[in-house]
Amino acid sequence: MKLLLDTVVFLWYVTGSDRLPAEVVSAVRSPANDVRLSVVSQWEIQIKYGLGRLPLPAAPGTYIPRQRERHQIESLPLVESAIAHLAKLPDRHQDPFDRMLICQAIEHDLTLVSSDRAIHAYPVRVLWPGA
Repeated sequence: MKLLLDTVVFLWYVTGSDRLPAEVVSAVRSPANDVRLSVVSQWEIQIKYGLGRLPLPAAPGTYIPRQRERHQIESLPLVESAIAHLAKLPDRHQDPFDRMLICQAIEHDLTLVSSDRAIHAYPVRVLWPGA
């Protein structure tokens, strides 16, 4: 399975948060799955860190790549063809970062790993138990 981690899912995963269901942890850890973190999430983390709304043990420019490497999570660049999907999305969710993740999941045929129930209103596969 090809997975795209939502920003908060990535942060919960790398910190070992108990908010992450065991099924999600298992899917991310499975060597059979291709797990990605979007540069869009990296951008969101940098903004929130810069505003003082997201404490991290190190600056995002160091912390994120280190955690991706440690957990064998690949970076997913943002390509123009993914952005084109924005025009086709229904206007059900106002978070621009989540909307771009949805576009990337559509463009690259990825399953989005997210606890955000609003994302289920979009034409994208979502992995989250009970949602």
